[in-house]
Amino acid sequence: MNGVLVVNKEKGYTSRDVVNIVSKILNTKKVGHTGTLDPIAEGVLVLTIGKCTKLGSLLTSSYKEYIAEFEIGYETDTLDNTGEVIKKSDKIVLQGDIEKIIESFKGVYNQEVPKYSAVKINGKKLYEYARNNEEVSLPKREVDIKELDILSINNNIIKIRCLVSKGTYIRSLIRDIGVSLGTYATMTSLVRTKLGDYSIEESYSLDDIKNNNYKLISVEEIFNNYPKVDMDDELYKKVINGVVLDNIYNSLYVLFYYKDKLVCIYKEYEKSKIKMFVLL
Repeated sequence: MNGVLVVNKEKGYTSRDVVNIVSKILNTKKVGHTGTLDPIAEGVLVLTIGKCTKLGSLLTSSYKEYIAEFEIGYETDTLDNTGEVIKKSDKIVLQGDIEKIIESFKGVYNQEVPKYSAVKINGKKLYEYARNNEEVSLPKREVDIKELDILSINNNIIKIRCLVSKGTYIRSLIRDIGVSLGTYATMTSLVRTKLGDYSIEESYSLDDIKNNNYKLISVEEIFNNYPKVDMDDELYKKVINGVVLDNIYNSLYVLFYYKDKLVCIYKEYEKSKIKMFVLL
């Protein structure tokens, strides 16, 4: 069983919980996930099944779309409403200022990662430092806020839609919006609606999967836009032995077939060469 499964994760589950549940349902240990979602978050979690677990880096490089809600006036240690309130402000923020500041966050900026995150510093995860009350300098990453729209403003409760690059923390984006408004802000809900080409509309709940009401996205569908090569016996022998080939196809990925069966995928690693990426 090889393919990609798009799951609509429910609130309260970790990404690892979902992997374990699906692994048990499908009776395979080869299940991975791309783009971790916190327990508070819902929505699109893309799972890789079987030999497609090797495709994780390909799928996580995509932009991600979220619908997030946050409240102005306080900040927690986790930057969401599951944490303890550590800062408060009674400042009244005008709607015009909210609209102006949120608009200003479109584009590239250096974002400080949350202290409650799995980013590693000196081999130790940041949340481990936080739980032990150990001080550590939080790293910053360049992120791209490609799209950012206000969906609603209801007193101090604001809902936004954003399309962001890999590595962006929506909790941190919301914190930074609060700081720019001269107050504090904390995320209260988060739904990932899209990861790359995969949307929440085509996702399956855990109940769907338990009831066998789901469809795997095949390897061929994932690489639909890349060249497909029917091999003769000579090329087949080279390919299954992992021989590096000239990239006469001028493509990042190349699918090799033998006797109408997909055998493997090669990937460009130098300008004019391709080598084995996944043997199926």
